[in-house]
Amino acid sequence: MTGPAVGDVAPDFDLPTDGGGRVSLSALKGKPVVLYFYPKDDTPGCTNEAKGFSEAAAEFTAAGAVVIGASKDSVARHDKFKAKYGLDLVLGSDAESGVIEAYGSWVEKSLYGRQYMGIDRSTFLIGADGRIKRIWRKVKVAGHVAEVLAAVKGL
Repeated sequence: MTGPAVGDVAPDFDLPTDGGGRVSLSALKGKPVVLYFYPKDDTPGCTNEAKGFSEAAAEFTAAGAVVIGASKDSVARHDKFKAKYGLDLVLGSDAESGVIEAYGSWVEKSLYGRQYMGIDRSTFLIGADGRIKRIWRKVKVAGHVAEVLAAVKGL
Protein backbone atom coordinates (compact mmCIF):
# COMPACT_ATOMS: atom_id res chain seq x y z
CA MET A 1 0.00 0.00 0.00
CA THR A 2 1.53 3.27 -1.08
CA GLY A 3 0.47 6.74 -0.12
CA PRO A 4 1.66 9.46 2.20
CA ALA A 5 3.10 8.81 5.65
CA VAL A 6 2.72 10.72 8.90
CA GLY A 7 4.77 13.92 8.61
CA ASP A 8 4.43 14.15 4.82
CA VAL A 9 2.79 17.11 3.14
CA ALA A 10 -0.75 15.95 2.36
CA PRO A 11 -1.53 15.60 -1.36
CA ASP A 12 -3.64 18.57 -2.45
CA PHE A 13 -7.09 17.90 -3.83
CA ASP A 14 -9.96 19.79 -5.42
CA LEU A 15 -13.23 17.85 -5.57
CA PRO A 16 -16.82 18.62 -6.51
CA THR A 17 -19.09 18.31 -3.46
CA ASP A 18 -22.69 17.80 -2.56
CA GLY A 19 -24.82 20.89 -3.14
CA GLY A 20 -22.86 21.85 -6.25
CA GLY A 21 -19.82 23.14 -4.38
CA ARG A 22 -16.11 22.35 -4.45
CA VAL A 23 -13.61 21.63 -1.71
CA SER A 24 -9.83 21.88 -1.90
CA LEU A 25 -7.12 21.29 0.66
CA SER A 26 -5.27 24.46 -0.34
CA ALA A 27 -8.37 26.56 0.45
CA LEU A 28 -8.44 25.04 3.97
CA LYS A 29 -4.79 25.82 4.81
CA GLY A 30 -4.52 26.97 8.40
CA LYS A 31 -7.25 24.60 9.63
CA PRO A 32 -6.98 20.97 10.65
CA VAL A 33 -8.75 18.73 8.11
CA VAL A 34 -10.19 15.28 8.70
CA LEU A 35 -10.34 13.55 5.32
CA TYR A 36 -12.00 10.18 5.34
CA PHE A 37 -12.47 7.78 2.44
CA TYR A 38 -15.36 5.34 2.44
CA PRO A 39 -16.58 2.75 -0.08
CA LYS A 40 -20.17 3.71 -0.91
CA ASP A 41 -23.05 6.01 0.09
CA ASP A 42 -26.04 4.47 1.85
CA THR A 43 -24.43 1.16 2.81
CA PRO A 44 -24.50 0.12 6.50
CA GLY A 45 -20.89 0.81 7.58
CA CYS A 46 -20.57 3.96 5.49
CA THR A 47 -23.90 5.31 6.74
CA ASN A 48 -22.92 4.70 10.37
CA GLU A 49 -19.55 6.37 9.83
CA ALA A 50 -21.11 9.41 8.12
CA LYS A 51 -23.78 9.70 10.83
CA GLY A 52 -21.05 9.52 13.50
CA PHE A 53 -18.99 12.31 11.94
CA SER A 54 -22.17 14.33 11.38
CA GLU A 55 -23.34 13.94 14.99
CA ALA A 56 -19.92 15.17 16.17
CA ALA A 57 -19.83 18.05 13.64
CA ALA A 58 -20.24 20.77 16.28
CA GLU A 59 -17.34 19.32 18.31
CA PHE A 60 -15.07 19.16 15.25
CA THR A 61 -16.04 22.75 14.37
CA ALA A 62 -15.36 23.88 17.95
CA ALA A 63 -11.88 22.30 17.64
CA GLY A 64 -11.38 24.32 14.43
CA ALA A 65 -11.42 21.27 12.15
CA VAL A 66 -13.20 20.59 8.86
CA VAL A 67 -14.49 17.06 8.15
CA ILE A 68 -14.64 15.85 4.54
CA GLY A 69 -15.88 12.45 3.45
CA ALA A 70 -14.92 11.22 -0.02
CA SER A 71 -15.95 8.29 -2.19
CA LYS A 72 -16.36 7.53 -5.89
CA ASP A 73 -20.10 8.26 -5.64
CA SER A 74 -21.50 11.06 -7.80
CA VAL A 75 -22.46 14.47 -6.43
CA ALA A 76 -26.13 13.63 -7.08
CA ARG A 77 -25.80 10.45 -5.02
CA HIS A 78 -24.08 12.42 -2.22
CA ASP A 79 -26.98 14.91 -2.25
CA LYS A 80 -29.51 12.06 -1.80
CA PHE A 81 -27.39 10.43 0.92
CA LYS A 82 -27.07 13.69 2.89
CA ALA A 83 -30.78 14.46 2.57
CA LYS A 84 -31.86 10.95 3.59
CA TYR A 85 -29.88 11.04 6.85
CA GLY A 86 -29.68 14.81 7.51
CA LEU A 87 -25.88 14.68 7.39
CA ASP A 88 -23.88 17.73 8.47
CA LEU A 89 -20.56 17.29 6.65
CA VAL A 90 -19.00 17.89 3.25
CA LEU A 91 -18.98 14.93 0.85
CA GLY A 92 -16.51 15.04 -2.04
CA SER A 93 -16.99 13.08 -5.24
CA ASP A 94 -13.81 11.44 -6.51
CA ALA A 95 -15.35 9.57 -9.46
CA GLU A 96 -11.98 9.16 -11.20
CA SER A 97 -10.39 8.03 -7.87
CA GLY A 98 -7.34 10.29 -8.34
CA VAL A 99 -7.43 11.62 -4.78
CA ILE A 100 -8.25 8.19 -3.35
CA GLU A 101 -5.19 6.81 -5.17
CA ALA A 102 -2.96 9.74 -4.10
CA TYR A 103 -3.71 8.86 -0.47
CA GLY A 104 -3.06 5.14 -1.04
CA SER A 105 -6.66 4.20 -0.29
CA TRP A 106 -7.45 2.48 -3.63
CA VAL A 107 -6.48 -1.09 -2.80
CA GLU A 108 -6.97 -4.70 -3.83
CA LYS A 109 -9.69 -6.30 -1.75
CA SER A 110 -11.05 -9.80 -1.49
CA LEU A 111 -14.64 -10.93 -1.02
CA TYR A 112 -15.66 -14.59 -1.11
CA GLY A 113 -12.34 -15.41 -2.77
CA ARG A 114 -12.81 -12.84 -5.53
CA GLN A 115 -10.14 -10.13 -5.90
CA TYR A 116 -11.22 -6.62 -6.86
CA MET A 117 -10.12 -3.00 -6.46
CA GLY A 118 -11.93 -0.88 -3.92
CA ILE A 119 -11.65 1.86 -1.32
CA ASP A 120 -9.87 1.09 1.94
CA ARG A 121 -11.94 2.75 4.66
CA SER A 122 -9.29 5.17 5.88
CA THR A 123 -8.99 8.52 7.64
CA PHE A 124 -6.28 11.16 7.45
CA LEU A 125 -5.81 13.93 9.98
CA ILE A 126 -4.11 16.83 8.24
CA GLY A 127 -2.71 19.57 10.44
CA ALA A 128 -3.15 23.31 9.91
CA ASP A 129 0.35 23.25 8.37
CA GLY A 130 -0.81 20.87 5.61
CA ARG A 131 1.14 17.90 6.98
CA ILE A 132 -0.36 14.53 7.85
CA LYS A 133 -0.56 14.11 11.62
CA ARG A 134 -2.35 10.75 11.86
CA ILE A 135 -3.49 7.96 9.54
CA TRP A 136 -6.07 5.30 10.25
CA ARG A 137 -6.27 2.41 7.74
CA LYS A 138 -8.80 -0.45 7.54
CA VAL A 139 -11.05 1.55 9.86
CA LYS A 140 -13.59 -0.22 12.03
CA VAL A 141 -16.53 2.20 12.37
CA ALA A 142 -17.35 1.59 16.05
CA GLY A 143 -15.52 4.16 18.19
CA HIS A 144 -13.65 5.65 15.23
CA VAL A 145 -15.20 9.14 15.30
CA ALA A 146 -14.41 9.55 19.02
CA GLU A 147 -10.78 8.49 18.38
CA VAL A 148 -10.42 10.99 15.50
CA LEU A 149 -12.01 13.77 17.55
CA ALA A 150 -9.59 13.10 20.43
CA ALA A 151 -6.67 13.31 17.98
CA VAL A 152 -7.99 16.63 16.58
CA LYS A 153 -8.29 18.05 20.09
CA GLY A 154 -4.74 16.90 20.82
CA LEU A 155 -3.21 18.90 17.95
